[in-house]
Amino acid sequence: MNVLISNTPLVAAFTGFVVAQVLKIIFLLIVERRFDIHVAASTGGMPSSHTATVTALTTSIGMIHGAGSTFFAIALVFSIVVIYDAVGIRQAAGKHAELLNEMTLLINDLFEHGFKHKDLKTLLGHTYPQVIAGILVGSLTGYLMTGVF
Repeated sequence: MNVLISNTPLVAAFTGFVVAQVLKIIFLLIVERRFDIHVAASTGGMPSSHTATVTALTTSIGMIHGAGSTFFAIALVFSIVVIYDAVGIRQAAGKHAELLNEMTLLINDLFEHGFKHKDLKTLLGHTYPQVIAGILVGSLTGYLMTGVF
């Protein structure tokens, strides 16, 4: 267990995730004036916790091993793939889910008995501002966790 706790990039990544998830609750409280603890366990939202997590990891690895290291290269490529997925593919999947939800409602209206639809989750991806906020949260978290602690 001590090995995991002393692994600075791992702790930075985990901290970046937790900070982003807590910020989701705070942003919801500020923007929509409602408190919902369940937002911390959901996908999507401001800021992107996926982005914050991988950015904190990459920042910490870069500070420890240098930007020219193989470790940093691996972390950077991994981060780019995750961020691309968060803003592109998962957002498209959310739009598909919205369309499928509408279609199941139409089908449900056609068949009064026997067809029960369950809405698909539509908030899957992130907008560019959410990803940029995730990058900022992750970079700051990675820097503070590596440089200060």
